[in-house]
Amino acid sequence: MQGIDSLIGLCLNETSGNPVVILNKMMSMPFCHMHGPEHHVMVGMALLTAYKNCGGEIDLKRSLIEMNSRGSSVPGGACGFWGACGAGISAGMFISIVTGSTPLGKDNFGLSHKMTARALEAIGEVGGPRCCKRDSYLSISRAIDFVKESLGIEMEKSDVVCTYSSQNNQCIGKRCPFFRVNAKKKKIAFLCVHNSCRSQIAEALGRKYLSDRYECYSAGTEVKPQINPDAVRLMKQEYGIDMEKEQYPKLLEDIPEADIYVSMGCNVACPNIPGKKVINWGLDDPTGKEDEEFMDVIRQIEKKIQEMEEKYRSGRHQSTAGSGGEYYDPAVSVS
Repeated sequence: MQGIDSLIGLCLNETSGNPVVILNKMMSMPFCHMHGPEHHVMVGMALLTAYKNCGGEIDLKRSLIEMNSRGSSVPGGACGFWGACGAGISAGMFISIVTGSTPLGKDNFGLSHKMTARALEAIGEVGGPRCCKRDSYLSISRAIDFVKESLGIEMEKSDVVCTYSSQNNQCIGKRCPFFRVNAKKKKIAFLCVHNSCRSQIAEALGRKYLSDRYECYSAGTEVKPQINPDAVRLMKQEYGIDMEKEQYPKLLEDIPEADIYVSMGCNVACPNIPGKKVINWGLDDPTGKEDEEFMDVIRQIEKKIQEMEEKYRSGRHQSTAGSGGEYYDPAVSVS
């Protein structure tokens, strides 16, 4: 538990309303182990901080100090020896603190117990052996829903994909709801008018760099009979990718609805998707140009795809699509 006091300073300077994001920052601190009683404090602190940042009326500093005191009293191994995981209990402590519950309380007394019960139920449904990361994420997930339902405060919620498996000798793998292979892949659609050149290149490079997290598609409002021959030749020459093997020109209605739409830069002629924000990369069409200019556009597309991949790997995500060609992933994952 050495270093746990540093969490209070982290939380007081935090602006996020997403308790998973806050918890991830705590888990990355040097004092935090793969497993350990520090999680009994961190779950409640992450929830208190997000609750405050989303409009909850609490004295955050006083609440964090109280959470530290209460959570630190739950010993390691309580999950197995008490039949009550400290991460789940921490979620109940969070509700107790924000509602001012005491042993003589009525409604707040009940809410605190209901919260603990929901968290422990989620942990019990998955079963053991214990994983402090998994049990913390389960507790926070149930708490977000419970707070919205019972207290009317809506904290931010995001998908969780765990990257701690290699550090956990008892990882349960596919049985864990946060295990990487269980994560539902997001869909990205790269768009241009004819779906014959830039968008096809982006689909191919997206498959190369992003396939572990995203399903990549391309489409247009019109289609040509085949993919641009120069694009096919250069992609095969430079990357060893035969686009004609798995790709072909497609209309928007031929692909699934995507989570993210990226326009290559055809301005007013670009496909319009009602109700969806389209990120515009502003790339020139290299059709008919010399190989050097053609490759410059391919390299620009590759760079933007690699920036997507790097932002995913580093966990630097935001909740909405940005402008000016910047990429923001709507799904926050564990980094």
